[in-house]
Amino acid sequence: MKTKPLFIGLALVFLSPALLADDDCDDPLANWQPRENLRQKLQAEGWTVYRIKVDDGCYEVKGLTPEGYRAEASFAPASLKLMELEREEDDDDDHGHSNKTHKSAQASGQVPVPQTGAGKSRPRVTIE
Repeated sequence: MKTKPLFIGLALVFLSPALLADDDCDDPLANWQPRENLRQKLQAEGWTVYRIKVDDGCYEVKGLTPEGYRAEASFAPASLKLMELEREEDDDDDHGHSNKTHKSAQASGQVPVPQTGAGKSRPRVTIE
């Protein structure tokens, strides 16, 4: 009966690295393609790219997908293969911005600009 816990313990030790493996990219730097190649590839697929940066060895892209929603995606820098895609929820609904606005702007041929709230007007006050 004492061998069963031993086997379970050994199994956990050997399976742990596979279970704890992260999704970081590990492409050698010499094999990386330029960011501009990724930008051109995504724009050809219908993306509107706001930013490309390096994060955990992957290219991280923030932009508007061809379907019209904001997303953050990770790509392998050597193959430009999609590793992870995360849809960003629109938290600005109380300000009148929504994904529908982005879809209609993209359909009309206008390039949407991310809303930062920096150019909002002052509230109007009436003094009596």
